[in-house]
Amino acid sequence: MKFSTVIRQHGAALRALLILTVITGLAYPVLVWAVAQLPGLNTKANGSIIEVDGKAVGSSLIGQLFTDADGNPLPQYFQSRPSAAGDGYDPLSTSASNLGPEDIVDTADRTSLLTAVCSRSLAVGELDGANGARPFCTGDGVGAVLSVIGPRDAAGNVVNPTRVVSVNQLCENTTTPFLDTYEGVRVQCNDGSDFSQGQIVAIRGAAPADPAVPADAVTASGSGLDPHISPAYAELQVNRVAEARGISADEVRALVADHTEGRGLGFLGEPRVNVLELNLALDSRG
Repeated sequence: MKFSTVIRQHGAALRALLILTVITGLAYPVLVWAVAQLPGLNTKANGSIIEVDGKAVGSSLIGQLFTDADGNPLPQYFQSRPSAAGDGYDPLSTSASNLGPEDIVDTADRTSLLTAVCSRSLAVGELDGANGARPFCTGDGVGAVLSVIGPRDAAGNVVNPTRVVSVNQLCENTTTPFLDTYEGVRVQCNDGSDFSQGQIVAIRGAAPADPAVPADAVTASGSGLDPHISPAYAELQVNRVAEARGISADEVRALVADHTEGRGLGFLGEPRVNVLELNLALDSRG
């Protein structure tokens, strides 16, 4: 191949590179940015930032905490759902816990998903004056789970248990397990001894199938950033917020209704309440 031909080919490739760089690396991004700044699109494109008196207070797309310096819920505000993203609603650590319904035994390193749900339900119930009881939860807010130790049958189930331990109730926290006996054997608190050889059994208990504390009050969203709560969770908080602000529950309930969004396109998802927007509406009342 002649040297002049090589030069022409490389020159053509270089020109194509420069032209495509200008089109795809400069012109196209600028065009997309310009379109995104059109009225009706610019707010969402810029992060859906909510401002009060010219000061950014959050995004309508990202949840946030409404707690004091010690992490205690502020009674005058509606509370968001839990978050597993960093220390809470951290956009740089967006994630789920990736724990599933079989995660029911606490360890020395971490709390199980079941106990997290039980403790949150109890705390929400105490805060909002509701029954925080849930199936498979003890009265003191941990997972109602037993390790049943004894000989096993061919299917691997324990028969004639010799020892039963309430695995999530540490003896340092309670000496009274949630059950007195299981199949005739007295239930013991967890004294730290090895119970791994036992069969793990979750006890449903007498809690109603439809708990007073909604699921979104005790579980985090997949992103950990969900800014919404269900209307049921909002309703649970109405009386507490009204009392803390010295206004009627009907006034608070009307604001909740004003900030309840319907299903997308009329059929996608569930009705939801944006917590930040609702709390700002409450503050704007004066």
